[in-house]
Amino acid sequence: MSDHTTPEPSGYTQPMAPYGQPPQHPAQGPVPYGQPQHPGQPPYPPQGYVTAPVPYGAYPPMQVAPKSPGLSLLASFFLPGLGSMINGEAGKGVAILLCWIVSWVLTIVLIGFLGLLGFWIWGMVDGYQGARKWNLAHGIIS
Repeated sequence: MSDHTTPEPSGYTQPMAPYGQPPQHPAQGPVPYGQPQHPGQPPYPPQGYVTAPVPYGAYPPMQVAPKSPGLSLLASFFLPGLGSMINGEAGKGVAILLCWIVSWVLTIVLIGFLGLLGFWIWGMVDGYQGARKWNLAHGIIS
């Protein structure tokens, strides 16, 4: 029996360290999990950083066209509730219009005339005031 050890094949090197880890030296064993590692010199020089382009400022505020109180009043003069619908209050405008139509039916018993006049006036006033409120809510002073 001899104390003969088998020679390592030519070109044999130590296994490479995992990607992103400093290379392990044969004298040092692998570092146990959870133990701090002392980084050696990085194997390559750090790359230069490219900064992100400077953003252009914030988006400009959205421009909105003002609502015309006179147009809303005129629309409700011919069809009660239409001015409210133009101002974006479709539910209120439809309710005024339907009540005005029901009042036409109720003119048979004379009570409908009060409803006709009331819903007609309400439609015009609400159309005018709704346009003014919309303009104020959007920063438009008229």
